[in-house]
Amino acid sequence: MTSRSTAHPPASGPAPALAALLDLLLPVRCAGCGTGRLGLCADCRGQLDGTAAGPAGPLRPPPGLPPVHAAAPYAGPVRQLLIAHKERGALRLATPLGAALAAAVRSATGAGAAPLLLVPVPSVRAATRARGHDPTLRLARAAARELRRGGVATLVAPVLRHDRPVADQAGLRAAERLRNLDGALSVPARVAGRLAGHRLVLVDDLVTTGASLAEAARALRAAGCPPRAAATVAATARRVPGRERRGPVPGEARAQPG
Repeated sequence: MTSRSTAHPPASGPAPALAALLDLLLPVRCAGCGTGRLGLCADCRGQLDGTAAGPAGPLRPPPGLPPVHAAAPYAGPVRQLLIAHKERGALRLATPLGAALAAAVRSATGAGAAPLLLVPVPSVRAATRARGHDPTLRLARAAARELRRGGVATLVAPVLRHDRPVADQAGLRAAERLRNLDGALSVPARVAGRLAGHRLVLVDDLVTTGASLAEAARALRAAGCPPRAAATVAATARRVPGRERRGPVPGEARAQPG
C-alpha cells in the first residue's frame, strides 16, 4: 500500500479545531493527575514511556484474538489521559499517547524487514461526529510517526468499515460484546489487495474483553490479510477468578476496568 492510499488529513471541523486552539492558549492542569499547569506533568508522562509494554489482554481471550501487547495499565493517570483525549478534546495528548502505542507495537512485532501497517479499530460514525475526531485513528497516526522516527517503515491504513449498527459496548459483559460485534466489520474488496506484503498490526486505545480486536482481526482474515498482532495504549487487569492480584505482574497490564 502506498503512502497516498493510506494518507488521510486529520479530522477537521469546528469541534477539534476549537479544542486544539483552547488547549494551546489556555494554561491547563495535567490531564492525568490534575496538578501543575503544563497539560501533562513529568510523572504522568513517565507512565507513558513504554518501559512496561508487554503482553496484555483478557485471561480468557475470545476466539480469533491475535496476540495483544499494551504499553500501560488502564488505571490512574493513564486512564484519565485516554479519557481526556477521547472524550474531552485534549488533542495534544495524541503525541505522548501515540508514543506509548508505538512502544506496544514494537513489543508486539519485534524485528522484521517488511513495513508495518497499523490498522486502527474504527469508531462508529455517530461517536466520531459527536467527538469531532476519531481518537484511535489519531493515535495510530501519532504512533506511526514515532515508529518512523525510530527507523521503522510504518503506514496507517484505516480500512475497516462498519457494516451494521452496533450498540454501545459500555456495560456489556464479555459474551454480550462478542454478540454485539459479531460480523459488524469488513474490509472493502477494492483495498484488500493493497495490504499484501505488510506486517499488519491492529491498534486501539484500550483492550478490555478483546471483543473489538477479535472482530477486527476476523474482518482482516476474511479479506485475506490476517494481522500479526494487536497493540493498545492500555489494558485492563487480568484477573484470576476468586483472587485479586495485588501488585504488578511482569509483562501483564493491571488496572480497574474502564
